[in-house]
Amino acid sequence: MLTGKMRQSIVSTLAIAGLTVSAASAAPIRVVAAENFYGDVVAQIGGSQVSVTSILANPDQDPHLFEISASVARRIADAQLVVFNGADYDPWMDRLLAASPTSTRQVIEVARLVNNKAGDNPHIWYNPETMPALAMRVAEVLSRLDPAHRTAYADREAAFKQSMRGLTDRIAELRRKYAGTVVTATEPVFGYMADALGLEMRNLRFQRAIMNGTEPSAADVAAFERDLRSGAVRVLLYNSQTQEGLAKRMRSIATEAGVPVVGVTETQPAGKRYQEWMISELNALEQALAKR
Repeated sequence: MLTGKMRQSIVSTLAIAGLTVSAASAAPIRVVAAENFYGDVVAQIGGSQVSVTSILANPDQDPHLFEISASVARRIADAQLVVFNGADYDPWMDRLLAASPTSTRQVIEVARLVNNKAGDNPHIWYNPETMPALAMRVAEVLSRLDPAHRTAYADREAAFKQSMRGLTDRIAELRRKYAGTVVTATEPVFGYMADALGLEMRNLRFQRAIMNGTEPSAADVAAFERDLRSGAVRVLLYNSQTQEGLAKRMRSIATEAGVPVVGVTETQPAGKRYQEWMISELNALEQALAKR
């Protein structure tokens, strides 16, 4: 027979165990995103149930110059969920994942999710269809990792999709006004969004060469310069994070020729949600298109 003191001891032990389990279950899910726009989407879906670290997060630095550090490797080894672009945009992530194999870590390769592959334009976050697809997958994965908050994840995913309507409405508005307008770019960063807007993009071979770190042909360089100097294009879309000399030269020629230059980035600016970032770039583009 249990004495009163023994019963009290057992109750106290169970209470302490319960607190321990509760504290463990309350710990946020550890998430590492290769790019901060993916980290932002995870944070919007996960809320306080996730702790997100984004590796590429500085819009003032060229993401292609990123170098792996020991601290990044440790974070990925400890992560419960990893999200990265794929399609050879962030190949260092494959190496880091392989260096710390585990069957418990969940991985979302966004390119694979939207059927983008190596050789395609990897800047898929500018495709309006990418983030809703990612949000759905994130909600599914978080629900598996943390079933107790399944309803919260579903509710936040629904709220995210609703918030994306402002972006899709803005795209539709600009498409009605500017579809068929001829533009150009130093790199295909904005390419998927330009397609969604119905813009006619010039100098694609030049753009791909710059993106891939190769030298554009003399003919492609001359064609680009001719388009700028003759006013054949309404706007130049310029990757603001690039340090590439030939891209900077084209920006200078555009400025001299009176062609508006619109800066776009490969990293989400601090203090903005993904939706706000995209709309701000669309607003800048419209201002430029309205000038000519």
